[in-house]
Amino acid sequence: MTIEDLLDRLREFDLLADTDPKFPSITTLVVGDSVRGSWWTHPAAREVFRLSCALRDHPDVLMVKLISGKVTAIHRPLWPAILAIGTAREPWQMDKLSKEAKALLKKVDKETRVEATGDAVRELEKLLLVQAESYHTESGNHAKAIQTWQSWAASKRLRTKLTASEAKQQLEKVVDRLNNQFAASGKLPWKSIGVHRRSSAANI
Repeated sequence: MTIEDLLDRLREFDLLADTDPKFPSITTLVVGDSVRGSWWTHPAAREVFRLSCALRDHPDVLMVKLISGKVTAIHRPLWPAILAIGTAREPWQMDKLSKEAKALLKKVDKETRVEATGDAVRELEKLLLVQAESYHTESGNHAKAIQTWQSWAASKRLRTKLTASEAKQQLEKVVDRLNNQFAASGKLPWKSIGVHRRSSAANI
């Protein structure tokens, strides 16, 4: 498989999870079969890594933790929907934030772009509250540069007229189509949180 092959699949599906046993994913497409467990142990791991990096660097691809909490490649036509949701700061995004995540979000809002690591970063990513990019520091450590969605959108000259509700419906339609097509169970973050809260309430 070439990067163009992978881009063709992304154009066809609109979304590609980094890895998933059933939902369309980069790993499955490169390997040619579903991979359970870590793909790093698979004989094709180097090829998966190479093509994943190439896809991540493509100007029409945005990587966000979207499907079932996993890093997901998002084709450019869906970027306005991500922007609308990321800037909405709805209750499902804000109500359960930890103190550390709130402090980090406040810092990002003030400084526009910061470098950070840890659980607070992952929490903000999972709730689509920031745009994040991974990189390695000069010392070889793994870190992330996180910025506001407004800052990211300005760098891409991107605007959106979608409401958060319209944006969520657009993404739900795509995910429902792929779940039905591949007998998958990919979940969007606001859906996952809703299921978790209903289950918790039922157990009280």
